[in-house]
Amino acid sequence: MKKLLISTLLLLGLSTNVFAQKHPPAPPHPSKSELINIKAKELDKKYNTEKKLILNHPLATKQMKRDQMKALNKRYQAEKRLLRQAK
Repeated sequence: MKKLLISTLLLLGLSTNVFAQKHPPAPPHPSKSELINIKAKELDKKYNTEKKLILNHPLATKQMKRDQMKALNKRYQAEKRLLRQAK
């Protein structure tokens, strides 16, 4: 009987200790417009780095650079259009 009482008190004490701890509040979720703005900034940054890599490539000819820039611009415009539609 004593063992049952001791184990019950121990279990009760541990469970109240766990529930008494404060849990941190959940971080606020960004709104849809904030998410779209973040994605747009990431897209612009990615576009600028790829553009810089293409234009500064030492072995590519002018025609190759022009073709790569056309493809990059087309892809960039399509992704921008998708972001605008999401708003």
